[in-house]
Amino acid sequence: MLPPEERLIGAQLERYVSGKLYWVLHAPRQTGKTTFLLDWMRQINQKGEAMAFYVTVEVCQGVDDVDEAMVLCSSCVRDAFARAKLPNPMPKKGSSETVLEDTLNNAATIVAPKPLVILFDEVDVLTGQPLIRFLRVLRGGYATRGPGVFPVSIALVGMRDLKDYITAAKDGVPPNPGSPFNIKEDSVTLGNFTQENIAHLFAQRTEETEQVITQEALDYVWEQSRGQPWIVNNLFKRATLRVLNERDFQTVTLEHLEAARKQMIEARETHLDSLEYRLNDDAVRRVIQSIVSGSSAEPLNTNSRDVQYCLDLGLIRFDSNKGFIISNPVYEEEFIRFLDDKYRTAAPPPSSWRWQKEDGSLDMDALLKEFQKFWRRHSDIWEEKEDYTEVFPHLLLLGFMQRVINGEGKIERESAAGSGRMDIMIDYKGAISIIEIKLIHSHDSPATVKEEGLEQIQRYRDKFDAKAPSYLLIFDRRPSAKKLSWDERISWKEEDGITVLGC
Repeated sequence: MLPPEERLIGAQLERYVSGKLYWVLHAPRQTGKTTFLLDWMRQINQKGEAMAFYVTVEVCQGVDDVDEAMVLCSSCVRDAFARAKLPNPMPKKGSSETVLEDTLNNAATIVAPKPLVILFDEVDVLTGQPLIRFLRVLRGGYATRGPGVFPVSIALVGMRDLKDYITAAKDGVPPNPGSPFNIKEDSVTLGNFTQENIAHLFAQRTEETEQVITQEALDYVWEQSRGQPWIVNNLFKRATLRVLNERDFQTVTLEHLEAARKQMIEARETHLDSLEYRLNDDAVRRVIQSIVSGSSAEPLNTNSRDVQYCLDLGLIRFDSNKGFIISNPVYEEEFIRFLDDKYRTAAPPPSSWRWQKEDGSLDMDALLKEFQKFWRRHSDIWEEKEDYTEVFPHLLLLGFMQRVINGEGKIERESAAGSGRMDIMIDYKGAISIIEIKLIHSHDSPATVKEEGLEQIQRYRDKFDAKAPSYLLIFDRRPSAKKLSWDERISWKEEDGITVLGC
């Protein structure tokens, strides 16, 4: 069963069939687009008023030749008819220029007198001239569309709104009224689940199996996923079938969901692994750096093409209190784990330096002094090889600390574009420590940066534990600072009950 949000969208889009219109559905990967399309296709066909076909053009991935791409698109349509055990809408032989148009014409003739609906999925694999040709075919058939002639309604489904692909295909020139797809009726985004959707989703399992879940566990799923469908389903699946098992129908609790999350992160499944590929994109790099570092040098706003790109991919979201942030804690952890992995594995083994007290608790003073030594010896050389230079200090520190923390503790991070900081809370065997990272740039006053940091860390300290040991790490990124000796750059002071470290 589809969540209420998707059923609502289906009802909203039903008018596009009867109204004979073209529309675009876009959403990030693994948010339920394909599930929604297949379910909607079945609903249309069951009503019997039209004939709908789901057609994925994923085979066109990486195809730059226009004629080859159109032949493949034609083949995808014919495959859909074969799955439905209908006659093959074979195009006329000879011209590859009309192969897709002929196929769609023939397909409309086969299902007549019913109108034909085509749901094209994975359209975002088409780029450049193949995309333009594809759209021109649809534009050409729009004027004469109708039963027995051409599809009356076409859905183009992918991760981004189609105008973005047209712009990319035209070397960054936005589409104008003469665009090959100016007949688009509407764009619809398939959003994330709401908290109510998440509760409804598990309620279906309760109805089927009588297994129940605590409200605390449901709140945790929302907090960690912010409604991202793949994360929600994966957490529920792991909690009920792996942490528990199919024969164990006890109440699903917060502890079960926390164990499921840990499994999910460690498994490095395809969905999370695919995020690493996105981090290599220049547009994504610019936005993620601003968020992780808290930089406000280039303010982020929805008019920015980079920001809109990351929003469409589901990588970031806008929070009214914080501004632009990573879309959910699971994505944030995966981003950081990927970016600092090389530092975590390259850091010296914990057995070679002091980081614990005699009772086994975390010695944060000793750990950070070891980091200062590590920063002094390696930072200049390692930074030369880093793509994410703006967040290099954050990544090196986190990678260094994760060598010892992840075994028996956890690191929670909080950052947002324009905040000017990254807040870190470390929970090691139940003892909390707080760290804040600040950067000094050429346009900054060192005294002001330190004052802001002390105020910000006090607010963050009040959020978790007013008595928690707290540390302010200030990295001086000014060119003039790098000309100083290391003895001048490295410092350790106590101010207002907060340890201030200079790096």
